[in-house]
Amino acid sequence: MNGVKEGSLALKNFKNTVDFHRAARRALPAPIYHYLAGGADDEWSLVNNERAFRRYQLMPEYLRDISAVDTSTSVLGTSLTAPIILSPTGMSRLFHHQKEIAVAKAAASAGLMYSLSTMGTTSIEDVGAVTPGPKMFQIYIHKDRSLTDEFVDRAKDAGYTALCLTVDTPLAGNRERDGRSGFEIPPRLKLKSLLSFASHPRWAFNLLRYPDFGLANLAGRHDAFAGGAMGVIKYVNSQFDRTVTWDDVAQVVDRWGGPFVIKGVQSAADARRAADVGASAIMISNHGGRQLDFTPAPIDCVLPIREAIGDALELIVDGGVRRGTDIVKVLALGANAVSIGRPYLYALAARGQAGVSRLLSLFQEELERDMALLGASTVSGIKRKHVLASAPDFRHND
Repeated sequence: MNGVKEGSLALKNFKNTVDFHRAARRALPAPIYHYLAGGADDEWSLVNNERAFRRYQLMPEYLRDISAVDTSTSVLGTSLTAPIILSPTGMSRLFHHQKEIAVAKAAASAGLMYSLSTMGTTSIEDVGAVTPGPKMFQIYIHKDRSLTDEFVDRAKDAGYTALCLTVDTPLAGNRERDGRSGFEIPPRLKLKSLLSFASHPRWAFNLLRYPDFGLANLAGRHDAFAGGAMGVIKYVNSQFDRTVTWDDVAQVVDRWGGPFVIKGVQSAADARRAADVGASAIMISNHGGRQLDFTPAPIDCVLPIREAIGDALELIVDGGVRRGTDIVKVLALGANAVSIGRPYLYALAARGQAGVSRLLSLFQEELERDMALLGASTVSGIKRKHVLASAPDFRHND
């Protein structure tokens, strides 16, 4: 971190996501940090994703037997030690040279599901080989449909538990921070960002030592960086298919033939369509506030979706989750699990695999403690009666 040895700050001193966020900001050159932390347009959705959790209050019940609290659950047909999934995030090599492998190993050790992105810097096969833990692969539908089919088949062959299709990225969002900071992929030492890179010698040293920032799952098919600066954004806008409909999704669901998640759904109407095409779950998400700005916080979408679809789908909330109490709130509203992205990337940037492991243990410890204080000894014991909200249209049912 800024020339300080990674091991000089004891992991025990990291107490929550905020601590890892601060450490990541110290560890990363400004262009890399702002790519990770930024959002689209005015970043209203980015900020609101976290703030929305503050509008919900927890209602505990006392004199319950909480001598044994069990945080385990089943999601997508897989047993997890807690209702936590690690979201698919692109290009983890930007944040630490241990990249996706470190996160996958930490997730497996914690008994949680790791999701690998199409835009990852580690291949489907390498992640599949390094850990026996539950894994999900995330795809987009490309203009080259044979590439999408190839991803589905490779994930099957590599033993992935589930497949996730992201639907909120027909083109890239407007991320103005990146233009201001001089962000490029692969990172280059240019005049605009030279001082920031020079003031982070550990990161810059590893840039030279481990220079492979390639999109491993596209190797041999497309050169996403051929266009130079902002090559990935250009790749998204040129290769992702804007003609995709629910009929196309149904074909992918059928080809996969296993647990299937649609990521990016926010409306009850789209949730119903997801159920109709055979999805197992939806990931309620606005892409971390990085696509269309002024979209609602995922937590605010849970109740209307659950009321509209009943038990037809599992609901996974992706966006703004920073505490164990956040997990309790979405479960009480009707979700089955949460998915975290930025928190584990902050931990990866700060301390590599050890940092991710520490973060996940904090989430699990917080969840167990919060459940005990709530009076719920199991995940299934967390009910609608345990959450209140100030929103005037919030409906409360036991």
